[in-house]
Amino acid sequence: MKYRLGDICTITKGETGIMKAIPGPYTMITLGETDKTHNQYQFDAKAVIIPLVSSTGHGHASMKRVKYCEGKFALGNILCAVIPKDENFVLAKYLHIYLHWNREELLVSQMKGMANVSLPMNRIADVMVTVPSIDKQREIIELEKKLVEKELESDKIFADHLTLLTQLEQAILQEAVQGKLVAQDSNDEPASELLKRIKAQKEALIKAKKLKSGKSTEQSVSYIDEYEIPKSWVWCKTDDIFFVTKLAGFEYTEHIKLREDGEIPVVRAQNVRPLEIDKTNLLYIDKEVSQLLDRCALTKKCLLVTFIGAGIGDVATFKENERWHLAPNVAKMEPFEGCEEMIDVTYVNYFLMSKIGQRELFKHIKATAQPSLSMGTIRDIDIPLPPLSEQKRIVAEIEKQLAKIKQLKEHIIANQQATEQLLKALLHQAFEVREVEES
Repeated sequence: MKYRLGDICTITKGETGIMKAIPGPYTMITLGETDKTHNQYQFDAKAVIIPLVSSTGHGHASMKRVKYCEGKFALGNILCAVIPKDENFVLAKYLHIYLHWNREELLVSQMKGMANVSLPMNRIADVMVTVPSIDKQREIIELEKKLVEKELESDKIFADHLTLLTQLEQAILQEAVQGKLVAQDSNDEPASELLKRIKAQKEALIKAKKLKSGKSTEQSVSYIDEYEIPKSWVWCKTDDIFFVTKLAGFEYTEHIKLREDGEIPVVRAQNVRPLEIDKTNLLYIDKEVSQLLDRCALTKKCLLVTFIGAGIGDVATFKENERWHLAPNVAKMEPFEGCEEMIDVTYVNYFLMSKIGQRELFKHIKATAQPSLSMGTIRDIDIPLPPLSEQKRIVAEIEKQLAKIKQLKEHIIANQQATEQLLKALLHQAFEVREVEES
């Protein structure tokens, strides 16, 4: 039979602000996967813990998990505890299984709000749940335990396969930036000649006062002696082939706007992901403001580097056909004027994602409370430069290989999701069978 949750359980909101929890001997249930501790407890019971806010926040209703806890525990004030009034009638663990595996239909569907999405406790109370006999509940608890054990075994296999594919990606990049992924062509212009032409163009721009000479860190740390590269390649500094700069000396925050109020997209650290720009949650500035800061505008294909904060060292390729702009925590590595066709910036992006590139990128970083990369340290990166034609062949082969790996990853993830759906279907079937038997 079905019963209203509020009639068979007490529903109590948590009392403790999650950020105000004082570490102590009692479990402190939070919204995330990992709980905290607190010096006081609010409950001493077997309880189902339901979030009262969306797990993904603004404008989207979602719930990653319904938790279960027993004994003495504290509870964050954005969750509630659902405790059976009579454990001889309904088991808390059974309710946890029922509500967790049916959370989309029973709980997420009851969330409300446009920006701050929440789940009112009176709507939780109105949720109807199937309650079979205690013996049947115990059978379902045992069934779920066995199914979850099988799922965990499968998840480990899937995770191991994904790890191996990630290692294969890194091996491909490593081979690529040491000249082992594609064959060399004796007809290619040596990279040393290419570098001479780029340096000559740089000097011409400096003499014409179109470019200032950047100052690199010029420290002795380097890993180039550990890696062999083909004879047609050459090691060079970032400063030899790129103009490196950041946004500085400008009060930025007062000009940031949402899409409907601004015109020029701004790339912040959270938008810089390995290889690509994440275009979600972009902010904007007015065109007039951007033009005052032309040095930090993005108008041609270049590399973007997060140099401070979360994601430090992530590098993405900018390839939009419209004007964008840098935020204060992102630097750009841009080919010099007249050298745009001499460097394949995507090749350099792949290099900076490789083991060698990451060592070079972080070789001068200091262990401080807020680690950062200065423009000088970025200019001092050593890059193995192939002939231009080979740069393009390398990029094409990397993308071909990574596309295959992406397909394999998607297949593994699809199988993982199918396994979870099968588990959910088996439990749903168990709930439905029990309901028929009890009717």
